[in-house]
Amino acid sequence: MTATEEPVTEIAAFPQDRTCPYQPPSGYRAAAGHGPVSQLELYDGRVVWGVTGHLEARRLLADARLSTDRRNPAFPATTEVVGRIRNRLTPPLVGVDDPVHKVQRGRLIPSFTHRRITALRPRIHEIAGRVLDTLVEKGPPGDLVTDFAQPLPSMVMCHLLGVPYEDHDHFEACTTRMLSGENPAIAMGELRTYLLALAGENRHKLNEGLFGDLVEAPEGEVSRADLVDLTVVILGAGFETTASMLSLGIFTLLDNPERLAELRADPSLWGAAGEELLRYTSITDGITRVATEDIEIGGVTIRKDDGIIFLTSVLNRHEDVREDPDVLDWHRPTRNHIAFGFGAHQCLGQNLARIIQEVALQDLFDRLPDLRLATAAEEIPFRPGAAVQGMLKLPVTW
Repeated sequence: MTATEEPVTEIAAFPQDRTCPYQPPSGYRAAAGHGPVSQLELYDGRVVWGVTGHLEARRLLADARLSTDRRNPAFPATTEVVGRIRNRLTPPLVGVDDPVHKVQRGRLIPSFTHRRITALRPRIHEIAGRVLDTLVEKGPPGDLVTDFAQPLPSMVMCHLLGVPYEDHDHFEACTTRMLSGENPAIAMGELRTYLLALAGENRHKLNEGLFGDLVEAPEGEVSRADLVDLTVVILGAGFETTASMLSLGIFTLLDNPERLAELRADPSLWGAAGEELLRYTSITDGITRVATEDIEIGGVTIRKDDGIIFLTSVLNRHEDVREDPDVLDWHRPTRNHIAFGFGAHQCLGQNLARIIQEVALQDLFDRLPDLRLATAAEEIPFRPGAAVQGMLKLPVTW
């Protein structure tokens, strides 16, 4: 069976709205009942393959016959907006295949080693403290999306890149506008112009950081302009997913008070809890690829130019991976998930994301021990049908 041979019957639409922000949509769970690789229908009626089998997902994500090149006309567009601009998209790192991807990733790896990222922990504590100071000074009630989950990773990324302190207000304002949907194209253009100037005539202003390392290295196979585009991609991917991870993690803990009480009683569990939250919430739900050759897997034939979408929220709750997958439980092995993807394109910034999450959540709940939702959980808005899950608002009081 191929994606185009069978009639479209009883298949899930993608993306699909959730009834709870940290639970997979019922349609995605139903898709898993049709086999580890079954059919999904996109907004424009195109039928693609949805992967819900954990073993099959890991095999496919590591398969060089799958491409992430958005310029390929066959690459699946998950929304109408993406469909209109797909052929013009050439995002570095996340939208290119080897050998280009390998070169770009190789330039970044030294800045994202476990040792280098771990050394940032004290600075992340400091940044979290400053954000919490501002939150407390404003007083309750507060919105933890705009007052905590967004500014904290923005400030961390500013420090990581080595942006001069005197420029951080402009830099963070551009970043926030770019990722919040407020004139994103204009904000991205301003950010790119700023980084190009910083890489050129204003290079003397650079602090120690990732961007400084990149522009000081020999150009080789990556031009200065490409490095700027690469930096913008890192910034966008790192900011959006980390901010969503924080807001959804906080909501999940406040919505599961017995689990939160356990962390308050034993802070040594925060590391394991962070890993379990990554699995349980599956922030990025819908990793997209296109086949460049025919592939036999899971009882089906994926043909060349067929689109593939990996339903992370279901994959991370697969019963073959762990018992009682719908239970939030950090008293068991928690690392066997694909919240950061898998294979050559596995998230380069996962070490940073883990540390930000652990520090931010622990510092938040230590500082505000009686933190609680300011309204009923079911009344709090979250992103509907989005590939990146998260809260639109998170009203709290203390």
